[in-house]
Amino acid sequence: MAGDTLYDLAARTGTTVAELAAANGLADPRRLVPGQQLVLPGATAPGPEAAPAPAPAAGPAPVASTFAGRTYPQQVTASATAHRDALLARDVPSRQAVRESVAATAASLGVDPSLALAVAHQESGFDMRAVSPADAVGTMQVIPSSGRWASGLVGRDLDLLDPQDNVTAGVAILRQLLATAPDEPTAIAGYYQGLAGVLRDGPHPDTEAYVASVQALRAQHR
Repeated sequence: MAGDTLYDLAARTGTTVAELAAANGLADPRRLVPGQQLVLPGATAPGPEAAPAPAPAAGPAPVASTFAGRTYPQQVTASATAHRDALLARDVPSRQAVRESVAATAASLGVDPSLALAVAHQESGFDMRAVSPADAVGTMQVIPSSGRWASGLVGRDLDLLDPQDNVTAGVAILRQLLATAPDEPTAIAGYYQGLAGVLRDGPHPDTEAYVASVQALRAQHR
């Protein structure tokens, strides 16, 4: 309070002038400034304390580099992680809305909706936010190079992060495979393994399991 001296404060607080002077860095205990804040010996220095910097929020882990026994290059998984994070930041349709989009798009492109639905079900479970370590994106799990191919098939650029464009890309690819493969099971295998690889090497064991699963799921969507 006004008029206080270091001697008064020492008497009221049960300490000494020397201890108060040392605690507050006062070379001359007789020289106090009105309004000056002082601390008791052993207390923290006056004034606002800087709050500790908050720990950075932990973001989602990068997409894993291995899938189905295959390991993908760092640039592929980095692209997959970027696509995954972009989709996490977007609103996407419900799984039911995705199912309806797949069925409608297939009908418009001349593909049996039950087959397109079975492929979408197998690939992502109708989850537009699904991204694999191979950088297969969205509902139809289309990789960027296949997305560019699909863009050529439909005559316009397709954005694989756009839910409708993603479905359009996958159905257009499926339509092309059905048109060029010797039979439907080979076309389905080509969606998973690549038609050139299937025709050259035959379907891999995991490809055969994929075809069987799609065919079984198709019965659910008829």
